[in-house]
Amino acid sequence: MRIDPKNLDWREAHNLLTSVVVPRPIAFVSTIGKDNVFNVAPFSLFTGICHTPMVVGFSIGRKRDGEKKDTLVNIESSGDFVINIVTEDLAEAMNQASKNYPSSVDEFKEVGLMTASANMVKPPLVADSPVNMECRLVQMLEFGNTPRYNSFVIGEVLCIHIKDEFYANGQIQAAQLKTIGRLGGAGGALYCRITDIFEMKRPD
Repeated sequence: MRIDPKNLDWREAHNLLTSVVVPRPIAFVSTIGKDNVFNVAPFSLFTGICHTPMVVGFSIGRKRDGEKKDTLVNIESSGDFVINIVTEDLAEAMNQASKNYPSSVDEFKEVGLMTASANMVKPPLVADSPVNMECRLVQMLEFGNTPRYNSFVIGEVLCIHIKDEFYANGQIQAAQLKTIGRLGGAGGALYCRITDIFEMKRPD
């Protein structure tokens, strides 16, 4: 089987890419609007970009009508955001936050999440997330064709919050975090748990 991506419509291309690039970490992104309403939404095209300075990036697609999502509008306005790590305990709230709520709705309240104040940015942290990264917008890159644009948001990490029980000997305890990842599947409904961790030493 050989597939030319140029011959796929956007939904076929989306489903294929998200079924091949797996498992994907989930950036649970909190932002604040011009009216000071809190927004939180999950994005699973998320990656680290650079270590020094620490830079991360994630992709935001447009709504089906081409309109910008609230997360993108808020970041363009405020210039900052918080990436919160998603665990098994946060999975249901994360899933509920993917719903298309009006911009006037405080999504933290809507999905039952507690906030915590950030140190260096305006949006709040997801209080129950074990790891939060306060980020300042560095750059946005645009890809795609109307109306299915994607914006790749690049941010510098200004401050990281890690709950004490998940950090020891200068390292995050991966097995204890119980993070989840996104897979493909019909409607993008498949996820995975980190339940089988193994180690391989890198060669010299």
